[in-house]
Amino acid sequence: MSLESYDRAKEVKQFDESKVGVKGLVDLGVTAIPRFFIHPPATLADLRPKSKTRPVSDVVPTIDLSGVDSDYLRPTIVEKIARASRELGFFQVVNHGIGVEVLERVVRAIKGFHEQPPEIKAPVYRRENTKGVSYISNIDLFHSKAASWRDTLQIRLGLTEPELEEVPEICRKEAVEWNHHVKQLGELLFGLLCEGLGLKTDRLKENTFLEGRMMVGHYYPYCPQPDLTVGIISHTDPGPLTILLQDDKGGLQIKHGEEWVDVKPVPGALVINIGDIFQIMSNDEYISVEHRVLANSSLEPRISIAVFFNPSERDSLYGPFPELIFPEKPARFRQFTYTDYVTRFFTKQLDGKTLVNYYRP
Repeated sequence: MSLESYDRAKEVKQFDESKVGVKGLVDLGVTAIPRFFIHPPATLADLRPKSKTRPVSDVVPTIDLSGVDSDYLRPTIVEKIARASRELGFFQVVNHGIGVEVLERVVRAIKGFHEQPPEIKAPVYRRENTKGVSYISNIDLFHSKAASWRDTLQIRLGLTEPELEEVPEICRKEAVEWNHHVKQLGELLFGLLCEGLGLKTDRLKENTFLEGRMMVGHYYPYCPQPDLTVGIISHTDPGPLTILLQDDKGGLQIKHGEEWVDVKPVPGALVINIGDIFQIMSNDEYISVEHRVLANSSLEPRISIAVFFNPSERDSLYGPFPELIFPEKPARFRQFTYTDYVTRFFTKQLDGKTLVNYYRP
């Protein structure tokens, strides 16, 4: 196809209006990905390891939460979580109180939704999540330089009747169950992370960060040309932290120094990462690091389910905690409203760590 005859905006619009998602393209038997999924050479070159020896994939620690309520064991757990949050921005947790059968149920439910016929999913395919539920391919489809090979079901957690009726029946019960568990785990992790900064346990909870929760169920189908695109472009997360359940397929990578490092699936584990706003509120003590997902070269789909936490008080001012500002370490960021913050996040393409640096004085 010549450059003159290629109308990217038209192709993207046609794809979005078809409401079939990437899964629909795979079901049609495409052997070459549409051109608007092909990423720039610089992105594709970065998919290959810089060194001849691939970096070890056990950099991200797995932290056992057993005994977290024990006065004897809790300080050690806090220290491990704080160190990982300062050095890597990522860690995994096991013995987190959520049974393996619950993890398996929610993965099956999200997979089941995405594998329904297109006409069943089409009614919830929408870019505006005004009803608490939306199924889309690429949240930044119209802003990004190139699309990524995945589809997504977003569910705002904590919905009540009749809002819950909007959640597809195939995953409604599992979404309610998942909300119950991740809210409890989120509160526990917020407390441990605050203690790691020397703050009182409920400091983040006071800022209403437990109140807004968004569940995002990603589906990464087989990609016929995984060397030309990605599952998710390199990005950081906007909120305080993300709880991620990934299946056993792998593909998640984090930026560590100059290398990309695999976050190996650990049976029964959940992946936790620090988001931009926690880096800001911790005054650069904790770090929000870039991460990405490779395109899936396996015939089996990859499933991951992230929960993002957001404050309910969006017009309050946010910035570094006053307790973490000292003469020798003044505030590294200026204050802002969360409304301004999320507006900037969702009107840009995902790639690039711009939000943290945008709020530096």
